[in-house]
Amino acid sequence: MDKFIIKGGRRLEGEVTISGAKNAVVAIIPAVILADGPCILENIPDISDVSISLRILYEMGAIVENLGGGVYRIDATPIKEPVVPYELARHMRASYYFLGTLLGKFHRARVAMPGGCYLGDRPIDQHLKAFTALGADCRLENGMIDISADMLIGSQIYFDKISVGATINAILAAVRATGLTVIENAAKEPHIVDLANFLNSMGADIMGAGTDVIKIRGVRQLKGTSYAIIPDQIEAGTYMVAAAATKGNVLIKNVIPKHLESITAKLAKIGVNVEEFDDSVRISVDGPLVKTSVKTQPHPGFPTDMQPQFSTLLCLAEGTSIVTEEIFNNRFRYVDELRRMGADISVEGRVAVIEGVGKLYGAPVTAPDLRAGAALVIAGLAAAGVTEIDDIYHIERGYENIEQKLRALGADIEKRTVPGTAVRKDPAAM
Repeated sequence: MDKFIIKGGRRLEGEVTISGAKNAVVAIIPAVILADGPCILENIPDISDVSISLRILYEMGAIVENLGGGVYRIDATPIKEPVVPYELARHMRASYYFLGTLLGKFHRARVAMPGGCYLGDRPIDQHLKAFTALGADCRLENGMIDISADMLIGSQIYFDKISVGATINAILAAVRATGLTVIENAAKEPHIVDLANFLNSMGADIMGAGTDVIKIRGVRQLKGTSYAIIPDQIEAGTYMVAAAATKGNVLIKNVIPKHLESITAKLAKIGVNVEEFDDSVRISVDGPLVKTSVKTQPHPGFPTDMQPQFSTLLCLAEGTSIVTEEIFNNRFRYVDELRRMGADISVEGRVAVIEGVGKLYGAPVTAPDLRAGAALVIAGLAAAGVTEIDDIYHIERGYENIEQKLRALGADIEKRTVPGTAVRKDPAAM
């Protein structure tokens, strides 16, 4: 079993370059199936969710070539059977994007119920609602989702609640359907815009991505293309918070500052210095941090994927902060781990009350999910003493070379395999 060992108390200083966006790439890789030719994808992060996605394509028959430097050439035209291998799909939440893309290409799809981080009830009813509106028949049997359609016809799709995953799946399924599809109450996250831009570069006709109404006029064919993935706003936000928590001074490069506005606004409000440039931001702290209130919301609101990291930072601020989680109902599982490190946090339902303690202390902790794991890394960097973090495979799902990047900023962090323990098998390496 791998773990991180962090000796805290060091200021982070220097520069860090942000990788491609996890939440964009896990949708764009499956979307390659829709192309009638090979695609070249650039700025692909080296994370386990990407490895699993590429492995799924390979196992289905696609030709996957690593050209180096985060560039892959993928030819999905040899794929004949629209079935995703069960053992791979169940390890990753975003495997459900293969439903939309396989339905769009073959009018059939068979995918296992997805896995990934457990953040509470995340039903796929809105996804199935979109597929049904386009003319598909959906069945759930023995842990598998089976979808089929004689043909896909453009339709009106209204989501009862904003869902990033359902919006992406609706786009993937509708892009080659006959006629016009209108998606209302659509999610507006940057990775949805990135997916739409990728598909449009293949010849799709998608308008309105980034707004709550997306219009898709179906096309008969999509060609291969070359495309670079956008920078990861959540990775960027994580390093911004890490710099603030250690009272450091860090230039965070390869970012789109507009994507970070909700994060930078909250950082500035609690006393962090934020300087924005064309494609970078500088984070520094030269005074005390103060309390604030945070409520997670769909984009452009404060992202749920930054809630655990920011809550950790608020443990080091003066006063009482209130954090309300509006997206997921089980996103405070990291709180018990932070309490081991001296945090004073009480949780009632979806609301956490954080009493600033000024200082955290190293302790053995376990990462319960991806973003909670990142929060514990931040806590360890800021804490006095040594922090050991178990189950770091969660963290490696979404952060490329996190220990190397942090060491380059002056952190004392190492990845260690504990002798005599079972090493968790990565399905991407099978």
